[in-house]
Amino acid sequence: MSLTHPLTDVQTLRKQARQHIDEGAVTAGYSANRETVLKLLNEALATEIVCVLRYRRHHFMAKGINSKSIAAEFLVHANEEQGHADLIADRIVQLGGEPDFSPDSLTSRSHAEYVEGTTLMDMIKENLVAERIAIDSYREMIQYMSDQDPTTRRMLEGILAVEEEHADDLVDVLEGLPAEIK
Repeated sequence: MSLTHPLTDVQTLRKQARQHIDEGAVTAGYSANRETVLKLLNEALATEIVCVLRYRRHHFMAKGINSKSIAAEFLVHANEEQGHADLIADRIVQLGGEPDFSPDSLTSRSHAEYVEGTTLMDMIKENLVAERIAIDSYREMIQYMSDQDPTTRRMLEGILAVEEEHADDLVDVLEGLPAEIK
């Protein structure tokens, strides 16, 4: 077995681990620009929180003959978005940053918009638009992380997969609605 990149000897690994111990999980081998990663993650955190709030509003405001199952879907998505926010906040702290939960700047940092929607159709479409924004945002972040921060990249890849499922669920909901509602 030949290695294209030589491995660091054990003594050097041990020595490096003792240096800058206060930086926790961020070691000398971390090659991403931490400031940029933290900014991107705080934007992703804001996006997830805005999505939680929008989905929760839509869950409670959904009305009409088809609203029960759609409202239930909105609640499932809200809870999954909250899980994403928690993962992102955890990662921010692991990287030595501070998760920004400030409500004053939440919508300006979010990639997705908070659109209330007046009809069930509006709500479904606004959530689908937000999911499509999240999908593209996460794809770009994943490409940026590349091999510089594989832990963050894998976390974002997992979140991306769920966002794609959400978009697919919402398309299915749209297709399942009677023509007079569309």
